[in-house]
Amino acid sequence: MEIEVVTTTDKNIGKIKVTDASQISDIKKSISKVKSVLYPDRQSIRLEPRGKTLKDTDKVKDLGLKNGSKLYVKDLGPQIGWSTVFMAEYAGPLFVYLIFYARPSLIYGAAANQKMSQVAEVAAYCWSFHYAKRVLETLFVHRFSHNTMPIMNLFKNCSYYWGFTAFVSYFVSHPLYTPPCTIQFYIGLGTFIFCELGNLSIHVALRNLRPPGTKIRRIPVPTINPFTLLFNFVSCPNYTYEVGSWIGFTIMTSSFSAGLFTFAGFYQMAIWALGKHRNYKKEFSDYPKCRKSIIPFLL
Repeated sequence: MEIEVVTTTDKNIGKIKVTDASQISDIKKSISKVKSVLYPDRQSIRLEPRGKTLKDTDKVKDLGLKNGSKLYVKDLGPQIGWSTVFMAEYAGPLFVYLIFYARPSLIYGAAANQKMSQVAEVAAYCWSFHYAKRVLETLFVHRFSHNTMPIMNLFKNCSYYWGFTAFVSYFVSHPLYTPPCTIQFYIGLGTFIFCELGNLSIHVALRNLRPPGTKIRRIPVPTINPFTLLFNFVSCPNYTYEVGSWIGFTIMTSSFSAGLFTFAGFYQMAIWALGKHRNYKKEFSDYPKCRKSIIPFLL
């Protein structure tokens, strides 16, 4: 049978042949043959112009499509690989932070040669460790359910991470920076290290949920690693631990700029966590009802 394909603005693209067993992934390939600029990763296929994006695994027979039915395609714009975006947004902070850490006289003037406090030194190590970890996780741990994202996300994400890195590092590495007391420093450092280990543990656990080369989704549950016990309380403990890391960094440095970065990060991760929590509940009828999204018992 034939299906008519139009854009979400009702511009005709053409007709393609499908069978009841055809999947949306097959339809995307057929559309790209009709209009080469719309390669599969650039397409969002919908039943209605403003409807929900259909999954690649959805089949024609399950969608109720018949001969002469319409499908709508939205152009998502030029795409770029998820791993490429992550590498750029995580590698950048490594270098940007160290620019201020090196204290060039161009930035700090004659005071640039003053001795740096131990807290500022350790803060640089912690910041570098976090983003080096994220780069390595992108290369060796994460398995992405989607191959690409809109290329504009590269500029948006890099502006956020690189800009905040400069903001935090400028003040923490500043010659006039005043470190907190020793007890506060060690409390913050301990919190940071603990949460970094927890964050890594959750990423490994999530990776092991999805066999290589598949898009299988399962309910995440605790493993033998005690850090993963947080799955009993929240859907996205990786975000919980990451926010905890930056709370620890803020305590350790007693820096307003770090606190602002932590708040902005929490706000964004809370939005992501709420969305993922809703999706889990929709996808799995037996999803644990006691779980929250990011903060145990609260949110």
